Amino acid sequence: MAVISELIQSESDGTLSFGDYTLEQKSKVSGFEFQGDSYKVKTFKEITKLEKNESFVYESVPGTTVHHMKVTDREIEFQVEGEEQAQLTLELEAECEYEVMIDGFHMGIMKTNLGGKLVISVEFSGKPQTVVVKKM
Repeated sequence: MAVISELIQSESDGTLSFGDYTLEQKSKVSGFEFQGDSYKVKTFKEITKLEKNESFVYESVPGTTVHHMKVTDREIEFQVEGEEQAQLTLELEAECEYEVMIDGFHMGIMKTNLGGKLVISVEFSGKPQTVVVKKM
């Protein structure tokens, strides 16, 4: 997969793609409408951040590109790519347990903190990694 043509875009399968880890300078898009919500993305090689209705959703350090993000009340799934290992932070339900899988490998059960943040590390091997986080 390659980076997406826009900084944020809706896909024909009803998912959302965003970010561009190849940019040298910070770029952002605000007010992107998707399924009745307003999204904002900030991205470049050092960080990618997504907000929904002014609330935190996703952040990666360094920057990444996310393809086909699908979020339900029980699961979040997406493909992510970047140039090196990245730390991903997701905003989920506070103090809940989640099963985390990366590219089909079970990474274990993780618990969110009081603020609902879940932090995972993803290594890239030249291809996008599929991340699935399921509420227990």
